Amino acid sequence: MVQFAISLVSRFIPRHHLQKISGVFLRLIAIFYRGNKFEDPITGRTYRKLLPYGRIHSRPNALAPHSMSLERHRLIWLYLKEKTNFFSDKLKVLHIAPEYCFIKRFGKMNNLDYTTADLNSPWAKVKMDVQSIPFPDNTFDAIICNHVLEHVPNDKRAMQELFRVMKAGGFGIFQVPVDLTLEKTLEDDAINTPLLREKHYGQRDHLRLYGRDYPERLMNMGFSVIEDDFVKSLPQHLAERYALPTHEVIYLCEKP
Repeated sequence: MVQFAISLVSRFIPRHHLQKISGVFLRLIAIFYRGNKFEDPITGRTYRKLLPYGRIHSRPNALAPHSMSLERHRLIWLYLKEKTNFFSDKLKVLHIAPEYCFIKRFGKMNNLDYTTADLNSPWAKVKMDVQSIPFPDNTFDAIICNHVLEHVPNDKRAMQELFRVMKAGGFGIFQVPVDLTLEKTLEDDAINTPLLREKHYGQRDHLRLYGRDYPERLMNMGFSVIEDDFVKSLPQHLAERYALPTHEVIYLCEKP
């Protein structure tokens, strides 16, 4: 019954609103998910199973109740810890559309000068359109922009702005939904209703579906892009224990 309710709610409510209204509820039902089969690397908590989540097709063992992290968040956390200087060096960080599972943890890290920003998110301190970022050139050492660009009318302009405010030598993690069966990004002005967008792009508020050309689109804005199949470098038992997305590629974008 709980799984059905979560699946139904996640189908119609944007995740940043779901986080706002259901955090306490999820922490309460986490009592019934106690166990040791799965582990959330963000909190270190363990569970016998995780909650389902998905707007169209509910994914089992997707949502960790205490942190409210999804598969991709747990992967990004591990990637930042193991492959970057995010947890060690003094960095000025911009986090766009900040996720609940990260905000308090990143905000408490003494090595980070941490800024959250978004146009709509109730969690962001700075109200900001990513197509017109209100910060000077070369401001940030690191930028996190996770599942945002597919919502933006002019994603090229947003990419230009991300490049502009990143310091030379800085890096960003810019994750988007990617359909690797598509050679080119699907983007059609005729796909202009919520139902059509859900049918072709996978979600009612998506404005495109990225294909294998996504890294090229970023490189055209000046970034050096590393497509890191990081999850496949991890032992299989850990990928399963952390409930990671087995086919997610990390797009690490660096400013030369």
